[in-house]
Amino acid sequence: MYMGREILMFSPLLLYSGYRIWRLLDGKGKRILWTLIFLLLAFGYPLAESLPSGSGNRWSTGLMIAGYITLPYLLYLVLSVVLSDVIVGLGRLTKLCPADTVRRPRFRKFRVRLLLVLPAVMVAFGAWNFNRLQLRFYDLEIPKKSASVERFTIVFASDFHFQERTPRGLMDRFAAKVNAVGPDLVLIGGDILEGNAVGADLEAFADGFRRIQSTHGVFGVLGNHDAFGGGNPVFYEKAGIRMLRDEVERIDGAIHLAGRLDSRSRGRAGARKSIGDLLSGVPDDLPIVVLDHRPTDLENVGRSRADLQISGHTHNAQIFPLNIIARGQYDIAWGYGKWGRTHVIVSCGIQGWGPPVRTAGVSEILVIRLALR
Repeated sequence: MYMGREILMFSPLLLYSGYRIWRLLDGKGKRILWTLIFLLLAFGYPLAESLPSGSGNRWSTGLMIAGYITLPYLLYLVLSVVLSDVIVGLGRLTKLCPADTVRRPRFRKFRVRLLLVLPAVMVAFGAWNFNRLQLRFYDLEIPKKSASVERFTIVFASDFHFQERTPRGLMDRFAAKVNAVGPDLVLIGGDILEGNAVGADLEAFADGFRRIQSTHGVFGVLGNHDAFGGGNPVFYEKAGIRMLRDEVERIDGAIHLAGRLDSRSRGRAGARKSIGDLLSGVPDDLPIVVLDHRPTDLENVGRSRADLQISGHTHNAQIFPLNIIARGQYDIAWGYGKWGRTHVIVSCGIQGWGPPVRTAGVSEILVIRLALR
């Protein structure tokens, strides 16, 4: 949805859609009421952005969530109006929908109801889908080399975006699902905190991470949103997450784990090592797994000795049809691909940015089962 904010709010189609519904309404009273509702919808997101975080006030949090939800609602309102006009226009041209039918009060009322209800249905589905945390499994085969194991299970999660309005039960569900898998290693792919997470119950979220049961612990990297608040090292220490900042960690006799700095973290642009420099001193005795917040630099990663890269960040754009734009922005916006010798997996993430609505992709925990041969 982050890609659609400017596209929608500054689009003439937004005003066009409001005007088209206004024209379909009969009576001065209904048109005045719609004008007021439309203005509330149009200014809902900017008002939500202006509300202070960390107030601890339920009313303020509720208003913020309602304001954010207006953004996807308006997007689907615009799409519904445009599609409706196209269909009716084609109907008139082909005489399947004559002009007198289009002008009938009952037909106009039906169109208005449809145009207002369809976006609400999409947003309601997206809110349900956003909170439906699920496991997604990948089975991969990578070279064993001198590894002491033949199978190794990694659980990966990213894009928690913890903030004041994050549901308190999220980490309970997350820890329970992860522990049910019995992972050898848990990896966290960045954007854990939304900026400095003012007002968020960080202690509760840290406690959720501490409840994770993993043979070799929990490792992570920073994302761009983590960097907005300075990285909050105290939180990661309390959570028991070993953060890798352009570092490589040997995980027992199983794998080498390389954690990269985010390519565009605030104040660190261009500061991270190339993948070649990062892996230059790594022995060639174990498979190499790369943890990078963004699914970028894939050409260079595919030419390196990395066997697997796991990333998040994209959210698969979070809102349909913006995920179509995301496919043009990233080589992999969601799912699996391969560059050279390197397997690449990109997750939609646990939560998302802005509106608590997801109509593209799912809220997921990745379970990556490696066969070392």
